[in-house]
Amino acid sequence: MTDMTMTANALVPNNLPVPSIGTLDAYINAVYQIPVLAPEDEQALARRFQDDNDLQAAQELILAHLRFVVHVARGYNGYGLQLADLIQEGNIGLMKAVKRFDPAVGVRLVSFAVHWIRAEMHEFILKNWRIVKVATTKAQRKLFFNLRKSKTRLGWLNAEEVKAVAADLNVSEREVLEMESRLSGRDIGFDAPEGDDDNAPPSPVAWLSSTAEDPSQAYEREDSEDHQLGLLREGLASLDKRSRDIIRRRWLDDGNKVTLQELADEYGVSAERIRQVEAAALKKMKALFAA
Repeated sequence: MTDMTMTANALVPNNLPVPSIGTLDAYINAVYQIPVLAPEDEQALARRFQDDNDLQAAQELILAHLRFVVHVARGYNGYGLQLADLIQEGNIGLMKAVKRFDPAVGVRLVSFAVHWIRAEMHEFILKNWRIVKVATTKAQRKLFFNLRKSKTRLGWLNAEEVKAVAADLNVSEREVLEMESRLSGRDIGFDAPEGDDDNAPPSPVAWLSSTAEDPSQAYEREDSEDHQLGLLREGLASLDKRSRDIIRRRWLDDGNKVTLQELADEYGVSAERIRQVEAAALKKMKALFAA
């Protein structure tokens, strides 16, 4: 709240009352003491700002509409957020609106600014209403701010009400049901609840615990496997062609392992000779792993 009132103090021209720094009530009382601009005065100030970049004119436009920001912010009291924070965000929207306001269009600034003010408040509410975002798409954002107003009774919507809300907001019935479920939920702590209440429901930590290995252990295991695979490739590369073929077909190939006799018949030697070649190759490779 202090940042908001200090910002207002910095913008106040000498001939207008200053919203004092202090409580929220003091700020609201102060902004309601600032006179409302007549249409011709608003037009003159807007033209001064647009044509001459007169910052004092912009300041007077902002200050004269701070009361409207308070009025809009009070409409969002039901979301459980601080009114001071909503006003702060609305003031940002008001400043953006003044910067973009075109007096030649012929509408009052308040009619133009309401969209910018609400946009800033909506963004703030969606970011802070829950720890986990409840609305990310355009349809979800529309549902978030309109679903409560569309309900005709307390409790969950029945099938007819869901259909009516979906048609009114131009969204699917599935999206209505999903948003109602999100709005009805609440944030809970991940860790176990404090206290000695044995009847308290289990916290998520009790049933969301991971059974996977520790990340550091997984990294060490994968690093060790990569190292062993590198040694295996190096060992195979150090063998002659026949020894490499014997080791690959006896130990590394998927499927059925060939027998010593099958290799002996293929190479035209005895099975004992194949065994000797295999033993020598394995000994040479083991030496690499032991190094």
